[in-house]
Amino acid sequence: MSDQVDQLAGLYRPEFEHDNCGIGFVAHIKGRKSHQIVSDALQMLRRMEHRGAVGSEPNSGDGAGLLIQIPHEFFVDETRKLGVHLPPALEYGVGMVYFPKDVWLREECRAVLNRKMKRLGLELLCYRVVPVNNSDLGNGSRSAEPQMEQVFIKRPADVTNADDFERKLYILRNYSTRIINETIAGVDTFYFSSLSCRTITYKGQLTTLQLEPYFPDLQNEEVVSALGVVHSRFSTNTFPSWKLAQPFRYIAHNGEINTVRGNVNWMKAAEGLLESAKFTKDEMDMLLPICDQRQSDSANLDNAIELLVMSGRSLPHVMMMLVPEAWDGNQHMDPVRKAFYEFHAALIEPWDGPASISFTDGRIVGATLDRNGLRPSRFWVTNEDVVIMASEVGVLDIDPATVVSKGRLQPGKMFLVDMEQGRIVSDEEIKAEICSRQPYQEWLDANKIKIQDLEAPIRTYSPYEPSKLLRMQQAFGLTSEDLRMILAPMVETGKEALGSMGIDIPLAILSEQSQHMSHYFKQLFAQVTNPPIDSIRERSIMSLISFVGATYNLLSESPVHCRQVELEQPVLTTKEFDKLRFIDRPNFQAKTINCLFTADGEGRSLERALDRICRYAEDAIQDGYSILVLSDRAIDSSHAPIPSLLSTAAIHHYLIRQGLRGKVGLVVEAGDVWETHHVATLIGYGASGVNPYMAFETIANMKEKGLLAVDYDLDKLFKNYVKAVNGELLKIFSKMGISTLQSYQGAMIFECLGLNQDVVSRYFTGTVSRIGGMGLDEIAREILVRHCVAFPDMPVSIPRLEVGGIYQWKQRGEKHIFNPDTIHLLQQSTKKNDYSIFKKYSKLIDDQTQKAITLRGLLKFKKGASVPLDEVEPIESIFKRFATGAMSFGSISWEAHTTLAIAMNRIGGKSNSGEGGEDELRYTPLANGDSMNSAIKQVASGRFGVTSYYLTNAQELQIKMAQGAKPGEGVSYPALKWMTGLAGRAIQPLALV
Repeated sequence: MSDQVDQLAGLYRPEFEHDNCGIGFVAHIKGRKSHQIVSDALQMLRRMEHRGAVGSEPNSGDGAGLLIQIPHEFFVDETRKLGVHLPPALEYGVGMVYFPKDVWLREECRAVLNRKMKRLGLELLCYRVVPVNNSDLGNGSRSAEPQMEQVFIKRPADVTNADDFERKLYILRNYSTRIINETIAGVDTFYFSSLSCRTITYKGQLTTLQLEPYFPDLQNEEVVSALGVVHSRFSTNTFPSWKLAQPFRYIAHNGEINTVRGNVNWMKAAEGLLESAKFTKDEMDMLLPICDQRQSDSANLDNAIELLVMSGRSLPHVMMMLVPEAWDGNQHMDPVRKAFYEFHAALIEPWDGPASISFTDGRIVGATLDRNGLRPSRFWVTNEDVVIMASEVGVLDIDPATVVSKGRLQPGKMFLVDMEQGRIVSDEEIKAEICSRQPYQEWLDANKIKIQDLEAPIRTYSPYEPSKLLRMQQAFGLTSEDLRMILAPMVETGKEALGSMGIDIPLAILSEQSQHMSHYFKQLFAQVTNPPIDSIRERSIMSLISFVGATYNLLSESPVHCRQVELEQPVLTTKEFDKLRFIDRPNFQAKTINCLFTADGEGRSLERALDRICRYAEDAIQDGYSILVLSDRAIDSSHAPIPSLLSTAAIHHYLIRQGLRGKVGLVVEAGDVWETHHVATLIGYGASGVNPYMAFETIANMKEKGLLAVDYDLDKLFKNYVKAVNGELLKIFSKMGISTLQSYQGAMIFECLGLNQDVVSRYFTGTVSRIGGMGLDEIAREILVRHCVAFPDMPVSIPRLEVGGIYQWKQRGEKHIFNPDTIHLLQQSTKKNDYSIFKKYSKLIDDQTQKAITLRGLLKFKKGASVPLDEVEPIESIFKRFATGAMSFGSISWEAHTTLAIAMNRIGGKSNSGEGGEDELRYTPLANGDSMNSAIKQVASGRFGVTSYYLTNAQELQIKMAQGAKPGEGVSYPALKWMTGLAGRAIQPLALV
């Protein structure tokens, strides 16, 4: 197996590299080094074997590693064998290098590395081939095994302290790695697992049991350390790799950074502004790029941490910046601490997702949890001044009599051992000291502006007259169904309407109807290892705050760093939005860019318009504007709107490529926004705020026409609409395990289905797109379909909105798999018990040869040689692997649910109860011998219907770690579905939760 995981292969995408792992550390509080610490760390790792993964070969692991302090005594002896006398500790650095196995490539890499050392004024002492024992490695792991060598580098005489030497080594590592990988063809394994004068990492594509025997160094009694950080890797649905094993240079991470694409993009945007007194301009250039989409989420987080630490911030300070506590809306947080988080929120977005992180710089070692606390971290302190932190209990055999304290990390809290001070530093002490270093609250008071504090706009747009409004609605694609089924419930209840699971309309790319641009983007959901957040009960740890304005150099901090406009939530009324449009304050000026293209039907009109608005955005930044307003209000008979999602993404990525994105905030004034998904996609591609002006105009018109079931004033209707969108945004975030809008912003948590690779690469850079589709010409034609309806060549006697037909079948609307023809045949087949009619029904459902509705409709079976029946399993054996999907009790009718169970039981398969229990009548066999009992039964946290009787009648249990399967909504039954049987289950006491 190749270690090259950054190449596309089939449906594999490197950006899906996430980890769910075992982590921990053991350390001597007083900093006393011993081999026992190393041995204990290895024992901890072995005890977390279940946290790692293996391939089809049990001896090809997913990754395991150990980070320790440099064992000076051991290396003195080893280098003496090579004829080299090492300087004192901290006056040399050691790099653990992965070279290619090919001798010619290896020596070419070595030559480049040596030249870069010389350029930076570093003296090479020697290379040492790392002894390894690969006899127990599986073929998959061995085939990708690199040549491991340690490089010893002397500290220059003019570098007077270890911190500055660490920076030199950091530059060397980044610079040489980039140059080697860019210039030497065929190199895909060159990598530094560590390069430091304080720490060294032994890791690889190994199991936890293989690490120690693979590296004989670790068995030597002279390998001593005061700390050992360990990691057992379990990557989620991804390929193993030698270089993605952990620990990295600073951290061992258990969890998922669900916002990593956005984090990496924002880091890229920040690179053009980076300056530091710790690095010259040439050195800073050598460090770039900081992050890389081809690396894992954990590796990129480590890269960001390393940059911020090397630039002068302490490691705990950096961890607080990147993985902050839940501060927004926390009335009980110390104001000084809250000011710290509020200030840094303007500098950098959280790296969000469930995370337990162990960290060290060789002098301190600690751990922190994300704001949700969804990864366990437990610690023990013994009377021998040893501290153990791990993702679970039982990692070491500890005599309870020696334990002086123990506990677990709380959400957002930090545990720190300072070995130089020889003590454990509490979360309160760490954060009180860091948060009081600067007058953050004074800086915020002087520089940050809240949108509600801005002056009233000098003017605002007047409402459209009814005929103009109808034309605008048609141009942007609003339908009568959108008014009735989307907007009306939102403004009447403050919530989006609930819908049944399942969509039977075509994918946007397969539809014959003109489609909204956002329909080509499907929300991704978190990996199976990641519990969703409950956006209602855990609202306190979620935030909708965003910021508009320029950002500044990430490597420093000053009052101007928080010079931004704060939005409490992203959906802005027209009056609020016009405050931004006409803002006139020092350092705050807004430029409006009209996002239109000529409606002449020429193929390149849309492309030229996109080029134009990107140039205008760049020019505006050069002219000093810090806010860009992307508007489609100015459409007319000659100019059609560029879809707001396309214009926003195009400008966002263009400015990132130009190194200008950090100098400006993007807000969008869009007529094609009314659903939550429309807002989510805009935020996901970089917008800080959205004004869905057509939605507000339409709501006002609906009130005027008496189309609403409530008699609220306009302000109340608008507030309900905003409340509904915000509530649904929180649901969307929660399904990805994301807590804050800031983290979701620019994170591109979507898969594109239906745009070609040229469009995606240029305008939606980095988005997953695996099936191809339309180019700009086809997109333009879809827009012009709507534009021609709004601005027809010939007058229309009774102009009206299209019917839509997305949620309910309409003759003039969207095509549905379940339509009057198919439903009629299904009903007739069951009513008459006529299998021939049922076959007609199934043919209509399955036959998509003429008009595909689903992707499977585009697939064809390749003809091949038939396999004799006596060479395959008998049908009875195959049936045993059949299982129905989990459909909750009450989600479908009694008849359907029990029929599925009977059918599976007849053939020897398994039906699934779904959530909610099962009527006890189903446990008694029927008179004809059939059974309605579901073999598979689900247990969901906090869900009714779980009794001991229910559990004992199961062959298999499915335990749900959170209520409501992602991407489901959990308990959302309409009143009409509360049948007597379902209601009876709901009041039963819980036997198991």
